Amino acid sequence: MIAVAVIATAAGCGTQGIQVPSNDPTHEGAQIFAERCSGCHTLTPAGTEGSANRSERQQGPDLDQRKETMADVIYAIRNGGFSGAIMPQNIVVGADAQKVAAFVAKYAGQDVVNPPAPQATTTTAAP
Repeated sequence: MIAVAVIATAAGCGTQGIQVPSNDPTHEGAQIFAERCSGCHTLTPAGTEGSANRSERQQGPDLDQRKETMADVIYAIRNGGFSGAIMPQNIVVGADAQKVAAFVAKYAGQDVVNPPAPQATTTTAAP
């Protein structure tokens, strides 16, 4: 008789469930992000809180607080981030990298609050 082992994978540390609707074109990117990036990055639409544990060395930027372009995400994926930190290069590749980049570019930075511009001041010389 052959014993069959079933390996169950639980939602890893720092995940809360994907909030991107299944009919959203970036849903698959959100799933890949949750699988591959959740340990280090926070991005609420993917249900991840990886950068919440600041006591761990392995942590990436909180993407809820940081806007990203698709080009910058692709660069970071290919090069292991921007600062040569500990992000693995090519953690996703090909079409999967494009899907993750599209997802991150669409949803990153949603919690960013742009402060109002400083008020213009005018100074007048004393007469």
